[in-house]
Amino acid sequence: MLLLLRKSVPLRFFSRRPLNPFFLPPPSRPRRLPLLPRAAMGSVAGDAARLAYPTARRDDSVVDDYHGVQIPDPYRWLEDPDSEETKEFVAKQAELAETVLAGCLDRENLRREVTRLFDHPRHGAPFRRGNKYFHFHNSGLQAQSVLYMQDHLDGEAEVLVDPNTLSKDGTIALSTYSISEDGKYIAYGLSESGSDWVSIHVMSVADKQPMPDKLSWVKFSSISWTHDGKGFFYGRYPAPREGGELDAGTETNINLNHQIYYHVLGSDQSEDILCWKDPEHPKYTFGASVTEDGQYIILGTYDGCDPVNKLYYCKIASLPRGIEGFRESEEMLPFVKLIDNFDAQYQVVANDGDEFTFLTNKNAPRNKLVRVNIKNPELWTDVLPEHEKDVLESADAVNNNQLLVCYMSDVKHILQIRDISTGNLIHQLPLEIGSVSEISCRREDKEVFIGFTSFLSPGIIYRCNLAPTIPEMKMFREISVPGFDRTSFQVKQVFVSSKDGAKIPMFIMSKKDINLDGSHPTLLYGYGGFNISITPSFSVGRVVLCKNMGFVVCVANIRGGGEYGEDWHKAGALAMKQNCFDDFAACAEFLISGGYTSSRRLCIEGGSNGGLLVAASINQRPDLFGCALAHVGVMDMLRFHKFTIGHAWTTDYGCSDKEEEFQWLIKYSPLHNVRRPWEQSSGDHSQYPATMLLTADHDDRVVPLHSLKLLATLQHVLCTITEDSHQTNPIIGRIDRKSGHGAGRPTQKMIDEAADRYSFMAKMLGAQWTE
Repeated sequence: MLLLLRKSVPLRFFSRRPLNPFFLPPPSRPRRLPLLPRAAMGSVAGDAARLAYPTARRDDSVVDDYHGVQIPDPYRWLEDPDSEETKEFVAKQAELAETVLAGCLDRENLRREVTRLFDHPRHGAPFRRGNKYFHFHNSGLQAQSVLYMQDHLDGEAEVLVDPNTLSKDGTIALSTYSISEDGKYIAYGLSESGSDWVSIHVMSVADKQPMPDKLSWVKFSSISWTHDGKGFFYGRYPAPREGGELDAGTETNINLNHQIYYHVLGSDQSEDILCWKDPEHPKYTFGASVTEDGQYIILGTYDGCDPVNKLYYCKIASLPRGIEGFRESEEMLPFVKLIDNFDAQYQVVANDGDEFTFLTNKNAPRNKLVRVNIKNPELWTDVLPEHEKDVLESADAVNNNQLLVCYMSDVKHILQIRDISTGNLIHQLPLEIGSVSEISCRREDKEVFIGFTSFLSPGIIYRCNLAPTIPEMKMFREISVPGFDRTSFQVKQVFVSSKDGAKIPMFIMSKKDINLDGSHPTLLYGYGGFNISITPSFSVGRVVLCKNMGFVVCVANIRGGGEYGEDWHKAGALAMKQNCFDDFAACAEFLISGGYTSSRRLCIEGGSNGGLLVAASINQRPDLFGCALAHVGVMDMLRFHKFTIGHAWTTDYGCSDKEEEFQWLIKYSPLHNVRRPWEQSSGDHSQYPATMLLTADHDDRVVPLHSLKLLATLQHVLCTITEDSHQTNPIIGRIDRKSGHGAGRPTQKMIDEAADRYSFMAKMLGAQWTE
């Protein structure tokens, strides 16, 4: 898992956590579920059975031997994104999708209403560097949020970095940033077309003048300045291809040999100092950060996506000639190995000289705080023991000798102030039911800023004064969405019994006082992987679906996520992955038996690992759903590890190179389990739900070949017109251009995609638009 360190990106408050090279958050755009009589389901401008699906060449000579099992891969040619044949396939699929979408009458209604509600100001929590405050702001429909600075919180804000000026279509995004300790310089990373590749640039803050520094081929990296302001640490890969022009983000080359460099301000990248590499373990990824006191460099090493890491340190004062003394040396920095195995996760919370406080899951699947003097590493002390039920999500040192601690209790956040020495509770901060979206603080701060959101709260930034005995928590800014009245909606949490009896939390959002008569179009979202927790958040799209189309919108917190700690994660990973699909099906069945909806009016949606969830679910239970939206999913479970960063996911999935793990994967791999449901039992005329697979040409996280190969397979197996074919529900692909896995997508692209996928869903389920 790839390191995203200390407050370097305005994404999530636990930014010291490693960046998971897989996670795609739930879409903050519309989700819809429409209603139609059975005869009309799947109809697109007439009889769906007459859809002219493109013919894709099948190469039956491509067969792989997996431990004695012969597995055909007839669409292997779609793995080459640059071939003319692949480009022709993509063009024909785009044409088919547009034909289908042109018949979706509420496409423009959705586009108009989502645009209207999206057009509201949004602010990020302010943070301080040097003598200035900084914050992000979007006026409403700006493609990208803008970084502003001001002398004080009530002062006039001026633009520091505006990504909207860098491209006409808004596809260049500010993906990471770090401001030097004295506030004089900002180093920031730009990504193009949604790619994970980043180029780092530097600007002088005072006069906003760009520096000549430009660093290329950066990926999965934070930026961490040394306190002398001379330079910063970052992570990069070797350039994926020598010579010629490369459209970064469209290549599928495996990412190997991550390295940590130190860049000296004003120098060329060729002069950067190599600080760490491990050629014996080319799949490892690394992250380096400077402790808040400026004394130590912390090096984290990661092998995959599990919440485990090695942790080394280097005291900067111990380097006789400083970091720059290693420029002419073939030696790397002399890191001391504090944790040299992958048995647990260790995140630095604070240090007082040689005494460090860590957040860890060592013998604590719900996490705890521990302390150790690194000069005496045999003696570890528990500071805040593991909670009996709740997950310790983050801890930040504040107000010199205190901790701001965030727990997750049944998928809802709790904030506490605790003593940094003893871990004792000092005060619990008042917080509604919802999610802490960001925390802006440093150890010296007596004032912290806390971002909050929920299904019915677009966003609040609290300003918390920790100086008084009882902290003062006041609203600093509140996001207001025109036309949204939270009193018209209701949200409740239920606990669903899964196949094995496990209790699965699920949130249900709808208009108030709906009749449970089984008539409501319903959208069920899930993820279930990589220790990622899907907590309550506001979505303009959800509001539009509930308000204008009568939807019930649900989020299932299935196993595989981190909602209840590492045990919950492992219960949905590796050999236990089937639990994810069983949990999701149980939530769907609950919604049907509880009178919310019926199978023909139920749509499932998920992205990334959630795209896998959706695709596996329609293979296993095609009868249970009326529509499916699978975003950027991992669909070929036998070959995912061969492309870009896919090898990092074997910690959650396993790898087909190993016989036992191949046996797990082949049972649920979406690409390898497409079946004609009407042939599975006599007299059963069921079919697959109407399905849209969504991918993007610059997705170099889960490369497009996954969705393209599954799309070709589904259309061939299900939609080839024969006398016994019962598949009238359409199977289409939406393939976006100049987009990636999801991060950095400009506002207009989010709106357009929402209009497309939800109008498709609405037509397939027969939902009716009401003003």
